[in-house]
Amino acid sequence: MIPFLDLKKINAPYETAFQEKLKTVLENGWYILGEEVKAFENSFANYCGSKYCVGVGNGFDALVLIFKGYIKLGKLQKGDEVIVPANTYIASILAILEADLIPILVEPRISTYNINPELIEEKITSKTKAILAVHLYGQLAEMDAINTIGAASDLLVIEDAAQAHGASNEIESDNAKAYSFYPGKNLGALGDGGAVVTDNSELDKVIRSLRNYGSETKYYNDYAGVNSRLDELQAAFLNVKLPHLNAENEQRRIIARRYLSEIKNKRILLPEWDLSNKHVFHLFVIRTENRAELQEYLHENGIQTVIHYPVPPHKQKALSDYHKLSFPFTEKIHQTVLSIPISSVLTAEEVSFIIAILNKY
Repeated sequence: MIPFLDLKKINAPYETAFQEKLKTVLENGWYILGEEVKAFENSFANYCGSKYCVGVGNGFDALVLIFKGYIKLGKLQKGDEVIVPANTYIASILAILEADLIPILVEPRISTYNINPELIEEKITSKTKAILAVHLYGQLAEMDAINTIGAASDLLVIEDAAQAHGASNEIESDNAKAYSFYPGKNLGALGDGGAVVTDNSELDKVIRSLRNYGSETKYYNDYAGVNSRLDELQAAFLNVKLPHLNAENEQRRIIARRYLSEIKNKRILLPEWDLSNKHVFHLFVIRTENRAELQEYLHENGIQTVIHYPVPPHKQKALSDYHKLSFPFTEKIHQTVLSIPISSVLTAEEVSFIIAILNKY
């Protein structure tokens, strides 16, 4: 069986370095917000071309703390509306709700799965204060258009980059980006982890405090914060893996190019990609009208697949207030998508086998 994602194989080359980092952390005897976290925050900020990085507990917390940070700075207030893709992992929407803000869902382009900027303006009201752009599956949303809309309507533009580590764009801004280091991400830890990246010094300062019970100085609390700190040991592991991220992303693109050029089956719809570095292929997602049949066929032929995601957010039991809304493109995507294996450790022979099996379907 070709696994969908072989985390053991992905992390195997780093095992010796991980052991050395574990020994270093143990010998230092400092386990919360220590030198490894500081080093990773500096390195990841530099990698992202940003001034600041705040390590937090996970990607969800990264989003929530961005919203709460902007509330503390007076840029948002509870009850404000935030535009968000209807087609996304539910965490993007739950983070808005967790900050007592109101998600306003917008349909995607079915060709890219990302939010359609042409549909954003019609959803803007006097209560709209922000846009949450989600870089789904590793492909950057259309940030030039989204930033233009945000500037014209004086809206904050926030990025959910949980699946897009290393995706590059020429656009520069001081807006905040949320990252996840969940083990299956392109830059994955060996447990949970997340980060907020920004050029905004005020936001950086507030989030740095909020993640640590609202405290800058121990036992003195400026805000009613939370406990959401990137673990020292996970930061140490991420410090090992970060220098290899670009090479691993490029390996994913090599596989994606093969899939796009060699899969020839009229029953399978391939994703859209302009061949730029705006896509890091966290996932390679195909679509088919007979998903259950195709998934079973692939399983029978030794290829593991995953559905990202089977139920759209507005149809989830947790979001019952949204059940009456209709998002045809989003619903179509969730009914037809299927993710096939792609990773930095997938061999050329495995890729050839996957392509051959798909072409025979």
